[in-house]
Amino acid sequence: MADRPVRVGVFLTHQQPAGRDPLVALAEQLSLVRTARDGGLDSVFAGQHHLPESFSHIQPLPWLARLAAEAGEMRIGTGIHLLALHNPVDTAESYAGLDVVTGGRSVFGVGLGYREVEYAAFGIPPGDKVRRFTENLRVVRELWTGEPVHADLPWCRLDGVRATTLPTATPPVWMAANSDGAVRRAARLGDTWMINPHATTATVRRQLDLFHAERAAAGRGPLTELPLMREIYCAPTRERAVELARPHLAGKYEVYADWGQDRVLPGQETFRTGYDELARDRFVVGTPEDCLAALLPWRDEVGVDHFVLRTDWAGMPVGHARASLELLAREVAPVLRAGTR
Repeated sequence: MADRPVRVGVFLTHQQPAGRDPLVALAEQLSLVRTARDGGLDSVFAGQHHLPESFSHIQPLPWLARLAAEAGEMRIGTGIHLLALHNPVDTAESYAGLDVVTGGRSVFGVGLGYREVEYAAFGIPPGDKVRRFTENLRVVRELWTGEPVHADLPWCRLDGVRATTLPTATPPVWMAANSDGAVRRAARLGDTWMINPHATTATVRRQLDLFHAERAAAGRGPLTELPLMREIYCAPTRERAVELARPHLAGKYEVYADWGQDRVLPGQETFRTGYDELARDRFVVGTPEDCLAALLPWRDEVGVDHFVLRTDWAGMPVGHARASLELLAREVAPVLRAGTR
């Protein structure tokens, strides 16, 4: 595998407690974008949910387009766009537009999602979601070529049409996956697997073997990037890091359990457990040295070369999130970047 530069980015999903002043929340989130930019981080990502009930957040397209004005040269991406729920023509044109807004620095992160309420809201039977996902991805990619596209699907009919709204540079497709079957699908269809922050290290390492084997069997070329998402909080002492992160991380994963996120993980993994058990082998919470001890094996042993770090959760005071982000940018990111893959 050729050497690849290591990049470090931030995940700002913009989730807020329901009912919070959206203008105040937007100003705070933009301040974190500027902190990441000024700290020299490489990328910023946002996710998507519909009808999140416990949280509120701006949908990723307007949020990413707004933060692009503050992001400098950072790459900007979705982590993830719920591709099966949306019309592929609208998706292709909208995310081509985002790529133009970002100057060709966008990443198209996609996934199936798992919440039944979202599929019900869009009138999509859960049994149809894999087909819709696969076909929608095909249509988006073909439209981005500018060549004639054909589709005869119940939700999209195209008879040799060409898209004229094209990306500046074709965005790479980062595919999220939790279950073993989804990991294999990511190997066949995605440009890479956007490794989720929810599974334990042992599960991810096992699934990476599946991913690489499936990719080789499909005749796919070598990876150009392997991204990893992690929940992380960095503070001068381990005690302080746990004190500040624990209530917000615990609350976040209680909501994930209510949403059924853990039901799509393999084996018997569950989020309905105490914080200490939940955090073990999942969360990175501690000093810069603790964070590096947890992250460097991903780089050196697994081959991760793009870390996407979430250090801000609903309800966390923005000053606490900023303090962690500054410490990560100053003391953790440079060490991670010192190696290549």
